[in-house]
Amino acid sequence: MEHSYGSRCGERVEDPRWVTEVRWVGVGGAVVLGTLLAVDAGYGRLTWPRCALWAGLALLLCLVLLPPRITAGRGWIASRGVLVERRVRTDRLVAFHWDEGSGGAVRRVILHDTAGTRLELDVGVLTATPALWLLLEEGAREALRNGTLTRGSAALTRLANRVEQETVRAVLMASGLEETPRRLG
Repeated sequence: MEHSYGSRCGERVEDPRWVTEVRWVGVGGAVVLGTLLAVDAGYGRLTWPRCALWAGLALLLCLVLLPPRITAGRGWIASRGVLVERRVRTDRLVAFHWDEGSGGAVRRVILHDTAGTRLELDVGVLTATPALWLLLEEGAREALRNGTLTRGSAALTRLANRVEQETVRAVLMASGLEETPRRLG
């Protein structure tokens, strides 16, 4: 489904949940570090080199668990990890794949643009941040009109319908009209 209100999104949209997720990763790392230091101190083996080792291990855990930062603008979407940023031109997509998953599997959107760049996104980020989804969909629809999007137009339509269903369901739940949440998928 194409929306005329996709242009209302600002120049740049970010996933607002990212800051909270980073905070929880930091809390988890601090808890792991505190536990390791307490156990080591309890056994009387805590030394400065061991403190540094446990701090390094906690930092490594935080880096591994750090979620990518998803941002989008008109005609592009990007995912920035610890070391690498991948940016795909949504208005020049050649493939749009939605891994619908099964059961508790993580669902992903996989994008390929004309430059050969590949980007994977968690569907949960798109359903939780409608402005990101609208920018992605607007760019993908532009690629479809331009003829570059040759694989995935059906997946784009199916995902658009699912995102809209989730948005309606979230509004109904927030207003108290629906009691039991249903999962995407």
